[in-house]
Amino acid sequence: MPAFESLLPRPLSIRPDSGELALSLDSADTLPVEIDESLSAEGYRLEITPDGVRAHAADTGGVEYARQTLRQLIGLSAFRAAGGPSTYEVPCGVIEDRPRFAWRGCLLDVARHFRPKYEVLRFLDLLAVHKLNVLHLHLTDDQGWRIEIPGYPRLTSVGAWRTASMVGRHDGPERDGRPHGGFYTVDDLREIVAYAGRRGITVVPEIDVPGHVRAALAAYPELGVRPGDQLDVWTSWGVCADVLNTEESTVDFFRSVFDTVLDIFPSEVIGIGGDEVPTVRWENDPRSRARAEALGLAGPHELHGWFLERMAAHLHARGRRALGWDEILDAGGTHAKPAVVASWRGEEAGVRAARAGHDVVMCPEQWVYLDHRQSDHPGEPIPVGYLRTVTDVYRYEPVSAELPEADRGRVLGAQAQVWTEHLDTLRRVEYAAFPRLAAFAEVVWSHGERDPAEFLHRLREHHLPRLDALGVEYRPLDGPHPWQTRPGVPGRPRDL
Repeated sequence: MPAFESLLPRPLSIRPDSGELALSLDSADTLPVEIDESLSAEGYRLEITPDGVRAHAADTGGVEYARQTLRQLIGLSAFRAAGGPSTYEVPCGVIEDRPRFAWRGCLLDVARHFRPKYEVLRFLDLLAVHKLNVLHLHLTDDQGWRIEIPGYPRLTSVGAWRTASMVGRHDGPERDGRPHGGFYTVDDLREIVAYAGRRGITVVPEIDVPGHVRAALAAYPELGVRPGDQLDVWTSWGVCADVLNTEESTVDFFRSVFDTVLDIFPSEVIGIGGDEVPTVRWENDPRSRARAEALGLAGPHELHGWFLERMAAHLHARGRRALGWDEILDAGGTHAKPAVVASWRGEEAGVRAARAGHDVVMCPEQWVYLDHRQSDHPGEPIPVGYLRTVTDVYRYEPVSAELPEADRGRVLGAQAQVWTEHLDTLRRVEYAAFPRLAAFAEVVWSHGERDPAEFLHRLREHHLPRLDALGVEYRPLDGPHPWQTRPGVPGRPRDL
């Protein structure tokens, strides 16, 4: 019988009592929960006595989290698809719980390597197990366009497919020769949104502009700075020099794209990207220089911010908010409608954004990029980025000490990132994400001091067996299994 001390993430308050309660395997799924609006948002209270179990929750999220907690108390069979004894003993007591942050997110990049719908649904199930409540779905990039836009069919008939992919991370020409692609229909995405909503998860879509757009330009060359170029969907990783032009026709094109996005996704927050936008195409293009001058901008480099401002204003006019990567702070433009800033290049931008009145989601690559390497183990598959262990992620603190007390409420929460340049299967995604995502989940949910040694014990003894029962192919704490390595595939390690 799992004890209260096995729970992950750790609840706010546990009051154990004497006795045990016998429950059936499906008790968590059928648990009746009474809505109690006096509880904090996403909070719940679970009362277990020898006579039965009662639950109260603030909202849909709280209902889901009460059930997930009871599932952990029932035991490993509750994480299997079927099978196990007919009854289970759970300890008696009262759990009162609520999250520390309102935004407990994970980005899944489906643009670099497409993940079929059923894999996204599985990923949502795993987020729910960990009481995470935002799936940031990165739908477009240089290497693929993954969302059906009925008015622009070439975005998926052309932009969703590439001829090959770069092998590992290097500057050479080697490609794997394997065509890759796929996209979600409007109905697929509605299904994903509804499935997530039943689990208390908001899907935040991202259409990345005005850079990371090579797939869109392959489909519609007239959107580019050099419309005569016949571009393919990019087969490299990294930052592509191609960007959108800033003619009114291109602004209108993407307003229309975002209208489709708004029709599918009810999320208040909509991602517009804005990261890694080279300005060299604009600076070398007479039409772009003239456009910047006609708009009264200081130079072509400010077309970056100007374009983002048009998209943000369009979303605002329709009752939504823009989410942009932290480059939007430096991109020029007026930023009359403050966007939510995702601070990815470190924490400094998040601090600066909060001080300037923006809401902030902290997602610094130095801490919570889960595609980054997990050790210096010689078999670590495609070792890229910073070395970040489970313990490192667990020690991350989303509210920077540099942030004044008056501005700390601007930190909505934090988000882990699963970029997929080097994660070409669901097995690779799960290897990169887990168990570090479990550590991140406790960081953004639980209150109070964190003890890494206690967490690692609880993870190893209680939570990894749950992941085993779910069939998650996580990275063992002591290093990769032999079949999880990728010998000979070059990476690009970095040091802090």
